[in-house]
Amino acid sequence: MRRAQLRRRAQSDEPRRNYNRGQAFHIQFRAVSYLTEWGTFMEHVRDSTRNLQLLSQLLLGSKAPTQAESHANAVGTCSDNTGDLISNLTPHDLEALAALAMTNHVIMRSFGPLQRLLEAAGNVEAAEWTATTMRQETERIDHALNFLQQICTALENGGCAITVIKSLDHWPDLGSDLDLYTDADAAKVVEIMSTHFNAKLADRSWGDRLANKWNFIVPGLPELVEVHAGRLGQTGEQTAITRSLAAHTCRAHVQGHVFRVPAPEDRIVISTLQRMYRHFYIRLCDIVDNARLLDLRLVDFSYLHSLGSAAGLWEGIATYLTIISEYVQAYRGSCVPLVPLVTESAKFGTNQVRFRRDFLRVSIMPHSLNLYAAELMTLLRKGELRNSFRLSLLPGLATAAALEQKITGSDKGIW
Repeated sequence: MRRAQLRRRAQSDEPRRNYNRGQAFHIQFRAVSYLTEWGTFMEHVRDSTRNLQLLSQLLLGSKAPTQAESHANAVGTCSDNTGDLISNLTPHDLEALAALAMTNHVIMRSFGPLQRLLEAAGNVEAAEWTATTMRQETERIDHALNFLQQICTALENGGCAITVIKSLDHWPDLGSDLDLYTDADAAKVVEIMSTHFNAKLADRSWGDRLANKWNFIVPGLPELVEVHAGRLGQTGEQTAITRSLAAHTCRAHVQGHVFRVPAPEDRIVISTLQRMYRHFYIRLCDIVDNARLLDLRLVDFSYLHSLGSAAGLWEGIATYLTIISEYVQAYRGSCVPLVPLVTESAKFGTNQVRFRRDFLRVSIMPHSLNLYAAELMTLLRKGELRNSFRLSLLPGLATAAALEQKITGSDKGIW
């Protein structure tokens, strides 16, 4: 009886082993492939984090206080190891570092110090590669500035007062687009751009239409020219700050050109709108740009508070500046000068910031959602019903953009 049971079990087990052998191999192969892909991904993450640390040290200084360790998850482990990071750079590492610097609009400001350190270390080949990269970027910037001057002059002569926003904030770096603001009628802008530069309108997303934003493709200019007409914000909900923007511009002299640019307070408001209320990520250029304004004590905090409060953005502004200050402190050992009015109004700091996909990502739930709600409530209390309605469309717009991103790999048609 025992022998018969064993025979039947053997007969029933053998086919199962035969039939499952291919499946078992397939599962094992998939597991190995998954682990390989995961290992490659984690290696990329480690490399990206290391590159972020190196760029931050080059831009902000490498000394860090001991309390910076508490922000390790948010901003990376900061130590005086710039020389170690540079000495181990391979050609592949340099290319990855350049890509991250380009994405964060800090290639000129970070690669100058990097080149000097490489030369001091005797790495002539890497230093020459770095210098070549900067020369190529300088050529791009010079070309773009020449076009920008011509465009601003043509629009001004056509009766459209123009302010260059965001793009020149990064100097000596330059943004990937040329961003302009005007109070003039958008139809006049389109006519001038078409007549003088044979410019074509790029496809407009739902967000572009709500924001009254127009993107122009100019022959001979790789960068898009992005014109905001009368409104700011992802849905064009902000009109109060545009009145301040037009009234408080100043002149910037850049490489022999003269441009009208926003006052420091308006620069901070515009940067906050883009980072804390639209993209929910912060670039290294945003940290360096605004830290410089604050270090030079160019910001009137009373005026900034008045401007931000009227637009429902003050808490977002205070939080944004606090994040910048804490990040700077983690790398150079001292924070930027902020008044208690700012630090006491901030809702969170770098503890809610994580480095992912090339940028410092701000936590959306619930923190950014609360900032959005405060902006909406302010507009409603002020009786700005049209602007409130525009802003109320943001959650639906964001959801549609997320779905399109998942389905098509791009959210350009929505966002």
